[in-house]
Amino acid sequence: MNALNLGVRAHDYGEGTPAEIAGIIGQYPVSCVQLAPAKSFPFISENPGQLTPGFANHVRDEFARQNINIAVLGCYINPIHPDPLLRELSLQRFEEHLTFARDFGCAIVGTETGSRNADCTYHPDNHSEQAFDELVVSVRRLADVAERHGVFVGIEGVAHHHTVNTYERMEQLLIRVNSPNVKVIYDPVNFFPPDQCEQQQQLMDDAFRRFGEHIVAVHCKDFVNNNGRKTGDLPSGTGEMDHAHLFRLIKQNKPYVHIILESTNQNNVTRILNFLNQRAVANHC
Repeated sequence: MNALNLGVRAHDYGEGTPAEIAGIIGQYPVSCVQLAPAKSFPFISENPGQLTPGFANHVRDEFARQNINIAVLGCYINPIHPDPLLRELSLQRFEEHLTFARDFGCAIVGTETGSRNADCTYHPDNHSEQAFDELVVSVRRLADVAERHGVFVGIEGVAHHHTVNTYERMEQLLIRVNSPNVKVIYDPVNFFPPDQCEQQQQLMDDAFRRFGEHIVAVHCKDFVNNNGRKTGDLPSGTGEMDHAHLFRLIKQNKPYVHIILESTNQNNVTRILNFLNQRAVANHC
């Protein structure tokens, strides 16, 4: 059984019409995409009020013609943005993605958890309880919309840099928001603490033990251990990420979960897919 359900980020393949982007990605043996409409389609801005069921149906149908489903709508906002007005506009845009997600044939809208800095870079206050409390308020608001529409808010944690920066904080967010419609997009490399990447198997095991039941999508990329520090968002197969161990966990716990590859392009995607499928065969996935 091949339990790997591999896909790519649509915006890594340029901008264009839905038919153009779907046609480019359809050249490769992938089954799904993570689609951020404002990044792939130049006529969509990062403001609420542009999406409609008709447009969403059109995008869904163009990807379906290539036998590709839309696994995740990327709407990566800063849910604790320091400017209240911009935070409000971002939350409205995310709510709009939730409202129309099913029209795209999609069940998950994803975001990271933001920063006190507007551009989501590291700020020491991201580790504060006040920042976490503000995040809970934002995610609870999004959860209410997700519950009404039968879709999921996918939360991606990033070690050190963002508000959900530890496994404990991910668990606490799930507990405090307390919604069946808030789930986890698990990016192992993003969630490895910068100075603990040599413990990657233990860290992956711990993630699946702590919140594995809530994982609804996985991001896949690579890194190198540079004198004890995690370095690089690299294409899979070019670093030290133990993909075989990740795939064993997926096979045991989340067969056919959507696996979205990062750092791919038309020049490297075939090699990356071959590498990952070889790892899957070796693990009888």
